[in-house]
Amino acid sequence: MELKDKVAVITGGAMGNGLGIVTEFLKEGAKVAILDIADALEETLKNLNTENALGFKIDVRDSKMVQDVMQNIVNKFGKIDIVVNNAGVCRLSSFLDTSDELRDFHFDINIKGAWNVTKAALPYMRGGSIINLSSVTGPMVADSGEVAYATTKAALIGFTKGLAAELVNKNIRVNAIMPGYIMTPMVEGMAKESDSADPESVVKGIAAGIPMKRLGTIEELGSLAVFLASERSSYITGQGIVIDGGSTLPETMTMGV
Repeated sequence: MELKDKVAVITGGAMGNGLGIVTEFLKEGAKVAILDIADALEETLKNLNTENALGFKIDVRDSKMVQDVMQNIVNKFGKIDIVVNNAGVCRLSSFLDTSDELRDFHFDINIKGAWNVTKAALPYMRGGSIINLSSVTGPMVADSGEVAYATTKAALIGFTKGLAAELVNKNIRVNAIMPGYIMTPMVEGMAKESDSADPESVVKGIAAGIPMKRLGTIEELGSLAVFLASERSSYITGQGIVIDGGSTLPETMTMGV
């Protein structure tokens, strides 16, 4: 029970990586407030079936809505100890075909959403941990069609470092998780965009290029988030932690014994 009596705000927690984080936090004794725009939120709360999980259907792009929700969370749980900025989107598009609207869709959710949620939560935090979901895409690698997504995920590393430097004297640690391919609805959607006729072949192709020969699970990512939220990582701040099954490890796909 490493997070016993801690209160965590988790965006995009209704499915995918966010749900993995929610589930692992609850196992470790945390009280969780899920912020999500997806219709799946209601079903997720029903399946979790615990008074330690609240849900708020909101758009993280709306700063006023986010501020109001933070007050509601504090009214219910009394404080905020942990913020996980997980909500994010990815739509594949070549750079020249990317409209201003699609660019801003990525920027507004992936960057401004994290900014809005963090700014609204900080006045209620007395120490604690902030975890931003970046990616290996952008800071380390990228595929064709991911310019908007890669730009936002790289920006979150800068956000993490700048915020960590500013908040260290307030006893608030700020780190980023940098996932490779985790089996999530986002990955499933990207596979369909890549090959609508056979998206499973895309997933198999991804797995073939990973040294561990599989995609990660949302529970594995959730366990890393628990570590970064807990006192076990008390001397870590301003860092991006990669969880990718070794996908960024190989120099080539053909060289070696």
